[in-house]
Amino acid sequence: MRIKIYSLVIVICLMLSSFVVLSSCNTLLEEPVGIDNAEINEKGELVLFYSNGETKNVGVVVGEKGADGKDGVDGSDGVDGSDGVDGKDGVDGKDGVDGADGSSSQIIVNGGENSIPLATAKGLRSAVSIVCKFQATVQQGGWYPGMGGSTVGEYASSGSGVIYKLDKSSGDAFIITNYHVVYYASSNTSNGISNDISIYLYGSETEEKAIKATYVGGSLYYDIAVLRVEDSEILKKSDACQIDVADSNKVMVGANAIAIGNAQGEGISASLGIVSVDSEHITVAAADDKTQVTFRVMRIDTAVNSGNSGGGIFDDKGNLIGIVNIKIIKDGVENIGYAIPSNIATSVADNIIYYCFGTTTENVQRALLGVTVDSSDSCAAFDSNTGTVFIKENVFVSEIDEGSLADGVLQKGDVLLSVTLKGKTIEIYREHYVIDMMLNARVGDVVTFNILRSGEAKTVSITITQDCVIAY
Repeated sequence: MRIKIYSLVIVICLMLSSFVVLSSCNTLLEEPVGIDNAEINEKGELVLFYSNGETKNVGVVVGEKGADGKDGVDGSDGVDGSDGVDGKDGVDGKDGVDGADGSSSQIIVNGGENSIPLATAKGLRSAVSIVCKFQATVQQGGWYPGMGGSTVGEYASSGSGVIYKLDKSSGDAFIITNYHVVYYASSNTSNGISNDISIYLYGSETEEKAIKATYVGGSLYYDIAVLRVEDSEILKKSDACQIDVADSNKVMVGANAIAIGNAQGEGISASLGIVSVDSEHITVAAADDKTQVTFRVMRIDTAVNSGNSGGGIFDDKGNLIGIVNIKIIKDGVENIGYAIPSNIATSVADNIIYYCFGTTTENVQRALLGVTVDSSDSCAAFDSNTGTVFIKENVFVSEIDEGSLADGVLQKGDVLLSVTLKGKTIEIYREHYVIDMMLNARVGDVVTFNILRSGEAKTVSITITQDCVIAY
């Protein structure tokens, strides 16, 4: 496993001010031509509005409202039923949260010349700007020790987020962002987290459209936090939608990477690049400016700037593949940014929602098996069916902690072929497949490994207990 150590800049916009004013869409008119807004008209056609005043109708993406079926669940409440398979009642809703008649369900993008604008439009509907205010005591500098003193003031940070889960009928949502967006080391709050957080939907980035959010939980070590919005009239009446999530383990180098976020704190915008490296490790100073943390990240050449932190990276179908958190700012370096892969980001978010929402817990609770995995024989493998190249490794057990759950079940040298958790089986081509999956393990779950031990195939299982769960 290669771990790179850099002096990096976390892409957050921090301002010393007594108030924060977000720019409205009108300020975008002076910038290069881009998409200002996207709407679905009464005919189910997607209309793009550009910053130079031009519009473009890209055709039907959502069908007309369908009639209620025999069981009363399809059509009017947006849930795809037996008579909805032909698309006449619109795009399939998720658990009834995507609108009264399916008209605010997510756009399905199937490629073609308009795939990037359509994917961007889909991403814009799930994107939010985030503004956090802090009361903080900051030490001031001086010519000699003791000269500067300290100052108590109000500080604010701008960042980005994505709508992870949304119930339009109740105006409730969970938002994924970066931990460092909502945390400030000098904050006067006991946990360093802002107690004054506002989010703004795309196209509604003005103070009167601010939506108050509360902190659910987060992790310094994963740089992921979850926010909660409840009973928002703005959400109820909006065209916002929750993200669709791609499997980041299947994202290939060269894939489109669309960044959508609150760049420079000036409002939501989009930029386009590609995935440069699908998975690597970097070590940086964490949000507290003192803890060294190692993140597994996806490298992108998409332009990201201060304020993009916590915003989504989307593929050419508008599905989330990562969450922006870091970029390199250094002479001789151009367009090297990093995003937390979607599999990690959403697994951490699910963990936070499970353990923290409605409780006093604020940290990720991770199950540890007590096993260290390593890899060898890394090589590029060509998939002739898809024409893509991916990295394949031989993953094996290198260490086992005495007295751990894995002790006596797995052995040093065991080659890991696949892992099954909650009925989902993953073939283990990379060592991080095992590490990432354990974020989804809960007390009482059974983790099953198919292994090779001294050339013989075996199946072993481990049951997760409370003793192996630690705050992370």
